[in-house]
Amino acid sequence: MSEPLVIVGNGMAAARLVDELAKVALGRYAIAVIGDEPRLAYNRVLLSSVLAGETTTQDIELRPASWWSERGVTLKYGCRATEIDVGRRELKIAGDESVPFSKLVLTTGSSALRLNVPGADLAGVHTFRDSRDVDLLLTLAAQKKRVVVVGGGLLGLEAAYGLAKAGSPVTLIHLMDRLMERQLDASAAALLKSLVERKGIEILLNANTARIHGEIRVEGVELVDGRRIDADAVIFAAGIRPNMALAKEAGIAVNRGVVVDDHLQTGAADIFAIGECAEHRGICYGLVEPAYEQGRVLAQHLAGRKAAYNGSIVATNLKVSGVSVFSAGDFMGGEGSEALVLSDVNHGTYKKLVITDGRLTGAVLIGDVGDALWYLELIRTRQPTQRIRSDMMFGRSLALRSEAA
Repeated sequence: MSEPLVIVGNGMAAARLVDELAKVALGRYAIAVIGDEPRLAYNRVLLSSVLAGETTTQDIELRPASWWSERGVTLKYGCRATEIDVGRRELKIAGDESVPFSKLVLTTGSSALRLNVPGADLAGVHTFRDSRDVDLLLTLAAQKKRVVVVGGGLLGLEAAYGLAKAGSPVTLIHLMDRLMERQLDASAAALLKSLVERKGIEILLNANTARIHGEIRVEGVELVDGRRIDADAVIFAAGIRPNMALAKEAGIAVNRGVVVDDHLQTGAADIFAIGECAEHRGICYGLVEPAYEQGRVLAQHLAGRKAAYNGSIVATNLKVSGVSVFSAGDFMGGEGSEALVLSDVNHGTYKKLVITDGRLTGAVLIGDVGDALWYLELIRTRQPTQRIRSDMMFGRSLALRSEAA
């Protein structure tokens, strides 16, 4: 008889885990997926494309309903999990229903942070995190509302781009001195800023939000330095917080996220966590690729095979506000490292490769990202690069041709 395996969360991590389990343990578990969002799992990375009118919400679904049923998965979406009863091995969901489990996996993701500033509770203040947020923002864009986006990371840039392309006047404000400071160095961030501004988005750096003005609805945003920006709506996209309340209330160890070991197991037996809600060796990744790697390892572990998760080399390979951006590894470079840089601002291209002890350890690409996956492979495999050093900046084909010569 199949063991009851319950997955809490119906996002990208859950879909990948089910996919991996189907490859290595088909039939071993009777899987139930319990999700709060009222729809099938979708590609969250493409939400800005929906906002920009480049695709539809149906097109970003990861798998059709038939795919889930063919794998014997019971889907309950639009259902909020309210309690984990560790002793009775039951998950309680809204409506007083209980779902028994032999093993439980938390893929509860993260929530958007809201700045704790006066006016944050006014009508017209929103977040950009899931498909429900997109529906609200599409309404704003259709009405050509003036929007201030707070946050110059990936989420903020994506929200700004989508709104601007849909027709709203947009100002993006960012606390730091450069955009995407976690993924880009100063030169790459400056180029990205200029490319995004060409799309009609105003960008203010070193801009700290003091308060949001308005009596009932948003009327403007005031910065700490006294500047005021008129606005009809404010979008908070200034970070995320792992959803770990369910685990914490069940007495499962949490820190910044739900703490897991190298088998992705929490402090409670047979209860696991992967994706944005999980904290492994002190790190909450907040990115898709580590969640997929965790799902692959956990599936192997649940299939009874030897597998361990040792952490991920963080990489970003996306279109950010319509601009191709790649970043991986130690792109800033530390003591003993050296950087190879190619910059062509007029053509919107920037490449930086960081080499340490004869191996590629980090990379940043803006514009031309055709060889991004090759660079990522070099970083992950730690291949020596001495023989291709003079050509590797110009791409895989030339470098490998030189190596073979």
